[in-house]
Amino acid sequence: MDRDKGQDFEYKLLKPDKSIADFVESFWMLQNHSDYNKDVVILPDGRVDLFFSRSATEPFHITLSGLETQSDQAILTGKTIMFAISFKLPAIEYFFHNTVSTLLNNAKYLPVDFWGFNEKDIQDFDFFCEKAAQKIQTLLPREIDNRKRKLFDLIYASKGTLSVNALSEEVSWSSRQINRFFRQQFGLSLKAYCNILRFRASFPDIKEGKLFPQENFADQSHFIKEVKKLAGVSPKELKRNQNGRFIQFLTLPSK
Repeated sequence: MDRDKGQDFEYKLLKPDKSIADFVESFWMLQNHSDYNKDVVILPDGRVDLFFSRSATEPFHITLSGLETQSDQAILTGKTIMFAISFKLPAIEYFFHNTVSTLLNNAKYLPVDFWGFNEKDIQDFDFFCEKAAQKIQTLLPREIDNRKRKLFDLIYASKGTLSVNALSEEVSWSSRQINRFFRQQFGLSLKAYCNILRFRASFPDIKEGKLFPQENFADQSHFIKEVKKLAGVSPKELKRNQNGRFIQFLTLPSK
């Protein structure tokens, strides 16, 4: 979604090349061209994000944000420019060689020269994406645990709708071991993560006013309960998106 003349906010998104798509979900940018702050709500979406940003009040900085399990109030300050890489979960082990369990509903600052980036790299989105993709290519592992690869392929292909038991059987990995891995690496259970992906998959339907279960929710009351748990509001209020505060809904393409 490119900025039209007179619009304060600009959003762009680029999907990664197939060669890195097992690890990267997307590259994107969000810019507040106005001088005014905007109150926004960030919804859980199952991604780990690496942000490169600056604003009228903050110098260039790089942050790594862990998974979110609840909605979070934030302020998009005036003159903010934010470029980001949204990662799928396998990237954490193979690119960062660490866990993000301590970053659940949190974030941390990284060195301002992390991965060789600097403030000039957030002046041109296409250049940023090209540089980020080239860096990620150098980090690709020679070998990947096939059991983990299959597990994540199933999780993402099903948008979180497969049960833990079904996933466990498909990859021949006990649910207890999978949950231990998820908690140690990401700070939450596999079921909790799948619930977030299923919630996120409902965004386009909610935006279009389809306020009934679409992603294997048991029934209407279960759907409403899960949305309220993760968003803090009902599906109807998400659809209304008063003052455009649910920022992820503003970036959804219209059908």
